[in-house]
Amino acid sequence: MHILMLSSTFPYPATRGGTQVRTFNLLKYLTQRHAVTIVTQYEPDVTDAEIAGLRDCVDNLIIFERPPESASGIVKKIQRFGTFITQGTPPSVLNRYSVDMQNCIDNYVEAGKCDVITCEHSVNEIYVRPHFQKQLKTLVNVHSSVYGTCRNQLQTGITENTLRDKLNLPLLRRYEQRYCSKFSAIVVTTEEDKIQLQEFHPNSEIAVIPNGVDLVSFPNRTSDLGGHRLIFIGAMDNLANIDAVCFFCNEVLPEIQKRYPDTTFDIVGSRPAPLVLALQEKPGVHVTGRVPSMVDYLHQATICVVTMRTGFGIKNKTLEAMAAGVPVVGSDRGLEGLAVDKPLRALRANQPAEYITAISQLFDNPQLRDELSCNARQLVETEFTWDSAGKRYEEVCLGVGS
Repeated sequence: MHILMLSSTFPYPATRGGTQVRTFNLLKYLTQRHAVTIVTQYEPDVTDAEIAGLRDCVDNLIIFERPPESASGIVKKIQRFGTFITQGTPPSVLNRYSVDMQNCIDNYVEAGKCDVITCEHSVNEIYVRPHFQKQLKTLVNVHSSVYGTCRNQLQTGITENTLRDKLNLPLLRRYEQRYCSKFSAIVVTTEEDKIQLQEFHPNSEIAVIPNGVDLVSFPNRTSDLGGHRLIFIGAMDNLANIDAVCFFCNEVLPEIQKRYPDTTFDIVGSRPAPLVLALQEKPGVHVTGRVPSMVDYLHQATICVVTMRTGFGIKNKTLEAMAAGVPVVGSDRGLEGLAVDKPLRALRANQPAEYITAISQLFDNPQLRDELSCNARQLVETEFTWDSAGKRYEEVCLGVGS
């Protein structure tokens, strides 16, 4: 089978962020038995070595220039919103749209060079024309519902622009309803997103395929170093991650440091936003930026906190910490889609007082840390590997069980 994968986000290396992790690992699995062509775009920081690395992974790599950034200013924003109303496609999708990339995809499909076309993240749906599904299998891998995410941000008050999101919400609902109809199969990461999309399309084939972990890249730690070292991992230009670390530094960490004065907090992840960089002024807070090995930082930590207050889907950061054997304290959002309460695989917290209690428990109790570490690693090994996710994704591409 020949698979054409569309990813306007450059998916290599997998350490770039959540979108890249999922895309690359599914791609890696599919290339074992199928011919894969990936069509993608340059990112500003992509190196020649990374391009060569991705080219070695696939049968055919086609890269296009990323469209220039949209002009700023209130007039341009109003124009983009007007386009959203009239055309039904969000600016975040149009901003990555390349006419040259579209022509390439059209020619590829019309020439019959592929059996399946997959959109890795819904932002790529724009390249799939409605008539494609008459010629081949069309699949969209919805990393998270854009409508559901916007609605959640408004409900929690965690939004960069409340007025904009209120205006966008009904438009995003209409957009998601419309684009899903172009696909013969839809893949989501959680049951919550499946329920959301089934509401729009009751007769659609929707498969839930959670994220996984590369157990070679995230080996179980060999020892518990103890201490009072906290860590948060993730792409630090992401709104949900920015909110998570700001919330923790402002409302939780100072109280923890009153009890345990030597407590440190490492914020580990690429592209830290100015709000994140400013947190370094607080005692014990370290912002690393992109690091060569995330797992090295995890193995040195006492606890990984996943303090998400918004954002849908199973979090890679949670799975990676669990795989590395680091005890996790997380919110309902941070632990979404994971059975962690019985047996105990992580401690759940949502309010500052709950975080303080949970972190204190783990700081004081090596036996509890060991229990969480062992149980969480076992969960990942049995249910959340990329091999199991890749196998299910391959079945959807082949139409098995549909």
